[in-house]
Amino acid sequence: MISGAHTVLYSADPEADRDFFRNVLRLTNIDVGHGWLIFGLPPSEIAVHPAERSGAVELFLMCDDIRHFMQEMAGKNIQCDQVEHQSWGILTYLTLPGGGKLGVYQPLHQRPAPVL
Repeated sequence: MISGAHTVLYSADPEADRDFFRNVLRLTNIDVGHGWLIFGLPPSEIAVHPAERSGAVELFLMCDDIRHFMQEMAGKNIQCDQVEHQSWGILTYLTLPGGGKLGVYQPLHQRPAPVL
């Protein structure tokens, strides 16, 4: 039934953020016309958390080793916040070139099998 997920990040500087995903994270991408890039991501998951109001959505990228990831980002002059230890993972937020924050974490939870 579901064949994938499409995430939209809104940015005050989309060209800088697209450059980050293309050249820093080295995500695969396609140009769907006029320089509009869509980036490939590894398998994803979705979780539903309780909240006072419905509708909020957060995006986190996952990695196998958060400290190694942060060292790579530091080598590329990408600012990462201090590590937060949560029951579900080891988390940081990086600052995108466009000024937005993006969560990245090393999961400590079990991962579901991807939908094929």
